[in-house]
Amino acid sequence: MANLFSLILVLATIVTGIIWALDRFLWAPKRQLKIDAAAANAGGQVDAKTLEAVAPQPGWVESTSSMFPVIAIIMVFRSFIYEPFQIPSGSMMPTLLVGDFILVEKFAYGLRDPVFRHKLVETSEPERGDIVVFKYPVNPNVDYIKRVVGLPGDLVRYSDNKQICIAPKGTTECKPVMMSQMHDSDFVQNRTRLIQFTEQLGEAKHDILIHPLRPNQTFDYQPRPGLAEWVVPEGHYFVMGDNRDNSADSRYWGFVPEANLVGKAVGIWISFEFERSADSVLPSWIPTGVRFSRIGGID
Repeated sequence: MANLFSLILVLATIVTGIIWALDRFLWAPKRQLKIDAAAANAGGQVDAKTLEAVAPQPGWVESTSSMFPVIAIIMVFRSFIYEPFQIPSGSMMPTLLVGDFILVEKFAYGLRDPVFRHKLVETSEPERGDIVVFKYPVNPNVDYIKRVVGLPGDLVRYSDNKQICIAPKGTTECKPVMMSQMHDSDFVQNRTRLIQFTEQLGEAKHDILIHPLRPNQTFDYQPRPGLAEWVVPEGHYFVMGDNRDNSADSRYWGFVPEANLVGKAVGIWISFEFERSADSVLPSWIPTGVRFSRIGGID
């Protein structure tokens, strides 16, 4: 759906731009010549408004030409600068909640054309701990959001106590990612209160959630059977959700190719609350409030 919208936006920009250019450089000068000729024949006795009626600008040309700058600005802003996304699931709790609307910095990992996604300009690369939006490798028409855990060449291990261990590229020592400040969270899953930890991934310090009663399970994507350990290929990234026991991520479907990266999540611009009582008659898609305290940056 996102790719289809990008295609429609680019086509609309091209079509309205062509009509704007034709009117500005071809049709408008021809209309002006007719107006000048009519003015000369009238000997200056006719006002400008009457003269414009001699060669009026067609209504569809006027409408289309006036739309071009607006559509072009939207296309450039959305394709190369920032794009809004909505958080649809709880896989990134407690960092991001259902109902959060975030801004994604499109130029963070390179400028790409909005349709075919060829990289046009190199900028920077993801860092460990970045929250990234990417095209889901299994279905590139779907956008996913997760946190970068493993960089190209890293060895990533997920232990039975649900702690990440990383051996960066070029090293053999697997260093556990520090987890601190354990406490009961405000989040409940399957009638069980989740445990919240503060985790340090590179320079990024953020909170994660662990389900205390759910054992560490066998993950679907295991290059080495029976061992939750992955070596990240070059040009790929290993990503995970902050809600560790409720996230379909690289542990289940593999690595994210660099070409699938859309951008870096940099801020929450609005956050809606959707919780309602069991007897509420409001449709589920109508928000029940605004969480103003969440507007701003992302950990």
